[in-house]
Amino acid sequence: MESSGQKLTDNWRILAVCLVFVIGIFFLLFSLRDVQVVRTDNFSADLRRQSIRRVQVPGARGRIFDRNGECLADNRASYCIAYYVEELRQRGKWTRTIDAVNQSIDRFAVILGVPRMVSYAQVTNHVMQSLPMPLLAWRDIGQETLARWAAHADEFPEVDIYVQPERRYPKGTLANHLLGYVGRDKPKPLPGEKVHYFLPEMVGRAGMEKQANADLTGIAGGRLIRVDARGYKNMTLNDVAATPGKDIYLTIDCRLQEALEKALRGHCGAGAVVDPRNGEILALASAPSYDPNEFVPILREGIWKRLNENPQRPLLNRAIQGRYAPGSTFKTVTALAALQSGFSPHAVYDCQGMYTLGPMKLRCWDGYGHGPIELRKAIEQSCNAFFCNMGHTIGYDAIYRAAKSAGLGEATGIDLPAEDSGLLPTPEWKLKRMKMKWNAGDTCHISIGQGLLLTTPLQMAFVSSLFANGGIRMKPQLRLHTPSVWNRYDAIPQQGVPTQWPKHAVDLVRTGMRDVATIGTGRRTQTNYETKQEIAVPVAAKTGTAEFDVRGERHKNTWVIAFAPYDSEASLALAIVVENGESGGKTTAPMAYRVFAEAFGEVPVHHEEETTSEEQPVSAPAPEEPETTPEETKPEGGA
Repeated sequence: MESSGQKLTDNWRILAVCLVFVIGIFFLLFSLRDVQVVRTDNFSADLRRQSIRRVQVPGARGRIFDRNGECLADNRASYCIAYYVEELRQRGKWTRTIDAVNQSIDRFAVILGVPRMVSYAQVTNHVMQSLPMPLLAWRDIGQETLARWAAHADEFPEVDIYVQPERRYPKGTLANHLLGYVGRDKPKPLPGEKVHYFLPEMVGRAGMEKQANADLTGIAGGRLIRVDARGYKNMTLNDVAATPGKDIYLTIDCRLQEALEKALRGHCGAGAVVDPRNGEILALASAPSYDPNEFVPILREGIWKRLNENPQRPLLNRAIQGRYAPGSTFKTVTALAALQSGFSPHAVYDCQGMYTLGPMKLRCWDGYGHGPIELRKAIEQSCNAFFCNMGHTIGYDAIYRAAKSAGLGEATGIDLPAEDSGLLPTPEWKLKRMKMKWNAGDTCHISIGQGLLLTTPLQMAFVSSLFANGGIRMKPQLRLHTPSVWNRYDAIPQQGVPTQWPKHAVDLVRTGMRDVATIGTGRRTQTNYETKQEIAVPVAAKTGTAEFDVRGERHKNTWVIAFAPYDSEASLALAIVVENGESGGKTTAPMAYRVFAEAFGEVPVHHEEETTSEEQPVSAPAPEEPETTPEETKPEGGA
């Protein structure tokens, strides 16, 4: 009986053991199913995180030079204090690592004596999204801060110096509107490759930096890193070097650029200097200016607010975006249109100090009148009454065709973003936009460069260029393939588009512009009355003053267009406008003198008597009064 009972007990034990094994096997099968089926996505994600990650490293940005090799935009080393978060990793929740990083930054900020630059939210985003990358806690630190870091480097093994390239503009505000500025942005991914992390690169935001961004941006390199299951970097495997961007050369001459900017300093205005032989832009300036170095390494909110809220709008590139009535400088185009239409250069008009057309009365600047006057003298004296009569005689269609052939009403095509086309109105445009019909008053106002007509300084520089080169319309050139020193004797030619203007018409306007520079309101383009010096070559010019109304107050924009040399192949043409100036002769003409003096030099004033091309004495100089349109009465529905 005992043996039988013992045997039964053993059987139950064996059965229990078998049952345990069966349960274990079922548990194992259930666990395998949970791992391989139910939770496979979670474990696959961890497996992928225990793999290789690609970091894209941008190439160095190309530099920008002027035509003589003067560096206008370069790169510099910016020293940053970087945190390597893997050195501060904490077990458990992510918040513990985030707190450890923030505590370290706070302690180090006290030691460095500088406020922290990254917020708690930025630290959290970095840990959760860019864990293997260095966290730049302080950017662009100075030598004193760098020395304090070195003194306490052993106390913070998680901190190191990270060198990041930043844009530098060695000449400060010089040509700032032309160059533009850069900002940080995500680089474009390498073709056919997936990028997990990237280092921000510099991207052009305005000016040439934006226009030539594709050439200036280098080819990004790559870096492979291995990360663990939680995303911390374990090691760097290999690097592929980045390729720097291309250096570019501009047609700008720093000497002329500096002369133009110095002339405009303290004013709101703009100017453009071109070579009429090939369309190369020698200087392009807008005032007031700003320092693009303030945008580096990042554009701070205070700086952006200060620039945006400045009523003088320093961010506006007035040279290509400013829209101004050209005033009396446009009379050169009106004169060309009249001669092209068969108007006799010897036709005489008796100026009585006012032009009357129906109910409209438009005053000439000389209230007593110029008396009987011909076209050439009317250009020199800038007689409003003469040009209003001539514009009304030839009609607006003739003026429109001449202005259109001069390039007005359309962008010049300069290699810069956001160029304005100005406004060359038509009767159809006025009817559509203003719901008003065209009238004779519109034609009269545009014939003297006022009314609805709007131009940019760059457009007017190329108008000046047309009279300088005999009527060849050039396309603006702003980039050079290789450095090329500008000189007045030689230039790389460019094929322009002939305007088909009659030679006798161009020659008469040129002669009138020469008279303006010698005995008219543009005498200060040729002569400096303070130093008793004059430009070493003869200058031709036309000044202008355009009035406009702002909330019931009258304001004036003052102009000058000019070119030189007059007596041989012209190598320089320019246009300058100043907002709220005194007059073209007193405000902008001396600015043109500074540019010409830099380009051609100065000589003592000669007192030889000037004679006309017909060897006849020239009449007395015109008084330097504003070339404005004083009080006028417009017809109902007029411009």
